[in-house]
Amino acid sequence: MMTDWSQERILVYAPHPDDETLGCGGLMSKAKAAGAEVFVQFITVGDTADQSPKGFSTAEERYAEIKKVADHFRWDDWHMALPGDEYHLRLDAVPRVDIAHIIEASSPLSMSRLRPTVVVAPHRTSYNQDHQAIAEAVHTALRPSDRALRHHPRLALAYEEAADQWRLEPTCSPGLIVELSEKEVGDKIHAMELYGSQCHRHPHTRSELTLRSLAALRGMQAGVAFGEGFHVLRCLA
Repeated sequence: MMTDWSQERILVYAPHPDDETLGCGGLMSKAKAAGAEVFVQFITVGDTADQSPKGFSTAEERYAEIKKVADHFRWDDWHMALPGDEYHLRLDAVPRVDIAHIIEASSPLSMSRLRPTVVVAPHRTSYNQDHQAIAEAVHTALRPSDRALRHHPRLALAYEEAADQWRLEPTCSPGLIVELSEKEVGDKIHAMELYGSQCHRHPHTRSELTLRSLAALRGMQAGVAFGEGFHVLRCLA
């Protein structure tokens, strides 16, 4: 499938800041260079215990990182839906109908307002409860209906992250590989470096070597140098 990314309005769902880069940083780089519009809907962020020398990162630090990454990728806009510790790492406790309503209608970047042609969201096989919650809510928001009454993106994709494959349930390989250039892989890696509180040395799921290795693996599966893998939820030709 050949896609003219210059004609697309892409809406990416990121449960937390950095998920969009891990899942589709290469695609965002490629699409923006072609002339696409790219928007990122973050769901939540808060103070987080982590494996950094300091042992935690604050929401304020994470917002500063988002702004650097947004400038790097030249996003057209981004929005945080549910900020604060009440929701961060607790999205599985939020009723799915409430999250789906944010996605469908109430957010400034909702599907009904933005009318994206491409939607990219986490895959439901992630071990992370927030990722699962957003994957299921986006799936609900994409439910079949009369296109005259509700907006339907032409292409709906689920992105992968390296650690998603750790779950024990069987998962198939991504059915869509987006070819990436060395520059696009580099843009993805640099964006993760800008997420300084979340970037780690190897071995770690968010290390440079992990990102480059997964890009090389997906590229090999399509007979190219580098790639990014996606599961196709819907494709209207």
